[in-house]
Amino acid sequence: MKNIAKLFMCIAGAAVVFMACNKVAPLAHYNTGTPTVLSSSATTIAPTPADSLSTVVTFSWTSPNYATDSSTVKYIVQIDSSGKDFSKAAQVTVTGDYSVSLTAKQLNTMLLGLGFNYNQTYSVDVRILSSYANNNDQQISNTLTLTVTPYVVPPKVAPPASKMLFLVGSATAGGWGNPVPVPSQQFTELDSVTYQGTFYLNGGQEYLLLPVDGDWSHKYAVADKTVSGLNAGGDFGADLSDNIPGPATTGMYQITVDFQHGKFTVTQVKQYGLLYVPGDYQGWNPASAPTLGSPNNDGNYDGYVNIPAGGSYEFKLTPGPTWDNALGDGGGGTLSTSGGNLKVSAGGYYHITANTVSNTWSATATTWSLIGSFSASGWSNDVDMTYDAGSNSWKGTITTAEGDQFKFRANHDWGLNYGDNGGGSLQVNGSNIGDAGHNQALPAGTHTITLFLNNAGYYTYMIQ
Repeated sequence: MKNIAKLFMCIAGAAVVFMACNKVAPLAHYNTGTPTVLSSSATTIAPTPADSLSTVVTFSWTSPNYATDSSTVKYIVQIDSSGKDFSKAAQVTVTGDYSVSLTAKQLNTMLLGLGFNYNQTYSVDVRILSSYANNNDQQISNTLTLTVTPYVVPPKVAPPASKMLFLVGSATAGGWGNPVPVPSQQFTELDSVTYQGTFYLNGGQEYLLLPVDGDWSHKYAVADKTVSGLNAGGDFGADLSDNIPGPATTGMYQITVDFQHGKFTVTQVKQYGLLYVPGDYQGWNPASAPTLGSPNNDGNYDGYVNIPAGGSYEFKLTPGPTWDNALGDGGGGTLSTSGGNLKVSAGGYYHITANTVSNTWSATATTWSLIGSFSASGWSNDVDMTYDAGSNSWKGTITTAEGDQFKFRANHDWGLNYGDNGGGSLQVNGSNIGDAGHNQALPAGTHTITLFLNNAGYYTYMIQ
């Protein structure tokens, strides 16, 4: 047995010696590359929109002398604001070539992406990063400095030549009446291609954008109002077929209209709480009933309801467009979910308030008038307004001199009056309308004044 063991040991030792003599070939070794030398066909570039598809610059560079096939070498062209050390560079990747050409549109897009403004001249730095295909052995070229001027990209949708934009529709305080209440339904021009405004919008309704107030010949609309999510924004265009769908809930919304990209966005600023007022006067249908509004959504509601003569003059308040949790008469000016119908004594245009925290309510019949310095006797005589059932608004006519001011008041009394603290909406005991320190000055002449009290908790007016 000892002899057999010795034999195996000899065989194993010989195998080790044989393997040690059979050496593995050394791995291939490649010399490092060298930085490329970059050059440019132009050092000052100021294209126009007409040059959009034309080549405006060609960047060329020398070989980095890598050991592998040159067709696999990667080059990254970087462009950034001068002095920024390429920290936020725009870039183009090229494989295997020693040059790249950019059209005016490509270069303009890169420059605008760097935050440059139209028609302003800037200095930019350009360099090349070369490497093997796997990014190894990256070499950095020399840096060139160019002078560039981005051009104005034609907007996707032509902005209004009037340089004004107005909101109209069933979603708005003024409804589909055209002209619209100004300034409460007028946008602000932020720049030549961007308009923005904050507006009251009735939930579940529609609207359009008008370039000229009082003119239906042109409008901005959408191609298909059934597109999902369009009430929060999307594509729009000139003279398209469909109205723009408004938000689902009533409140204040900021609308931004971007003509450059043909996009609009709608952002909720404040949601209103609502109480519906179904009753005998409208067929006891909560879904189609007028509403009271709570601007702060705090349980304190306010609104106006026209109850025509005839019928029982009875109604209830519901927190939604259904009969769920309806509020009725709890007696003594209180509300109760188990109470009978609320009731007024006769037909009229009622100011109705309700508080669902204290469970109280009130209803006061109102007529409306204009009072102000336009009267020969000053602030002593009212000019009565007439209710227009078709537009659910009040109208009156006054003749003013330069500098005159006025307000709206109910029942020829100062107990309930509205003025404008600015922006075109009305506030209880607000500033005189025509007071240039708070709102627009009232031009001299004869004017038709329209008062809109039909929106839940939001009231406005129009001067024509």
